[in-house]
Amino acid sequence: MSVKIRLARHGAKKRPFYRIVVADNEAPRDGKYLENVGTYNPLLDPAEVSLKAERIQYWMDQGAIPSDTVRSLLKKEGFFTATA
Repeated sequence: MSVKIRLARHGAKKRPFYRIVVADNEAPRDGKYLENVGTYNPLLDPAEVSLKAERIQYWMDQGAIPSDTVRSLLKKEGFFTATA
């Protein structure tokens, strides 16, 4: 089972709100997921991001791969530190 950390869209039409979830690679975008590890609200200025850092680190240690969008959100929040 390949696991990804990705966005699941919620909210009304033209009013997106995203959950950052850990899901099986085969699961649909808004379908079944393993755990909710944060939220992302792009409508606020600046965009609001809340993360459960310890759970994200746990899943990444287990081999979960963040999507490109989630990776950029994590970088902006300072999740990844410069190593070497």
